[in-house]
Amino acid sequence: MLRTPKPVLVLDLFPAEREALVALLEELSLDDWFRPTIAGEWTVKDVAAHLVADDLGRVSRSRDGHRQPWVPADEPLKAYINRRNAEWVAAMRRLSPRVVISLLDFSGHETQRLFESVDSFALGPPVNWVGPEPAPNWLDLAREFTERWHHQQQIREAVAAPLLNSPTFLRPVLQTFAFALVPPYRDLEAPAGSTVQLSVDGPSGGDWAVVRDEAGWSLRVGRANAPTGSVAMNEDTAWRMYIRALGRPDVEARSTFAGDPRLTHPVLEAFALVS
Repeated sequence: MLRTPKPVLVLDLFPAEREALVALLEELSLDDWFRPTIAGEWTVKDVAAHLVADDLGRVSRSRDGHRQPWVPADEPLKAYINRRNAEWVAAMRRLSPRVVISLLDFSGHETQRLFESVDSFALGPPVNWVGPEPAPNWLDLAREFTERWHHQQQIREAVAAPLLNSPTFLRPVLQTFAFALVPPYRDLEAPAGSTVQLSVDGPSGGDWAVVRDEAGWSLRVGRANAPTGSVAMNEDTAWRMYIRALGRPDVEARSTFAGDPRLTHPVLEAFALVS
């Protein structure tokens, strides 16, 4: 039985996620702070510094109405975001790990106060990897949670710490990432009723489907009776796929497919990060 996805409500999870991050960072050696991560050239300290920027930038925009101008004619959006992130991280390298931890503690409290002031069910800004339309605030907050969570995963992997994979955290992350399944299908022609099933195995996993009707493709939750195509993978492969922590050949090798590849393989193009 397929059904419309329910809201992914994460407001109460932000403090626990930040507490786990701060506790981890406080235990690191100085060498650990400068270990490389899978986030390009960024070290553990650089990723932590980027999280401070995410927090304070969000408070500045949403609470204070502060806007930094972006002129599309001068710079593509992806280049603008990458340049802005690189400038912040470079400037933060002059700060000590202890100062970075203090800033993360402060910015976590500031963002929590902001998030608690938001009507979760009112329309807010678009979530760019879902679509250009205004999104409900609960989806925007869930996206914010996945941003924090995946950067903490990068730090944990870099220092060989246990990953934050309990269902408390990973289940809502996967539920949120699933909204990224629709964009790869938007321009794909298929008969009405075509259904592609994604099944993710594990304690935090679940079943999602992308369904074609007369209006286009949409996301559903649950198992289809007779899907046109299907993809199955474990939860570790799924979250890594969504944030490009695994290359497409590796995701494909760790997954099973049934049905027309033209319909099933766009699942591998789902991408749930700001770019």
